[in-house]
Amino acid sequence: MLILSRKCGESLLINNQIELKVIEISGDKVKIGIEAPKDYKILRKELGQTMENNKAAASGAMPEEMLRFIAHSKE
Repeated sequence: MLILSRKCGESLLINNQIELKVIEISGDKVKIGIEAPKDYKILRKELGQTMENNKAAASGAMPEEMLRFIAHSKE
């Protein structure tokens, strides 16, 4: 994992296509602006995980995390 420090108004560029810009810092919250091509899907990580869990539940499959927990608890 690459860890960088940025101040308000500063940006970083990923692969010359995605710009992440620090918009505001307030207490323990940071607002980040993202400029990327329209065909890139950008989701908050927790939303993506919720969608995966919902899809697995709808298909009757267990999320990978639960399968690991079950396997570990049998040891």
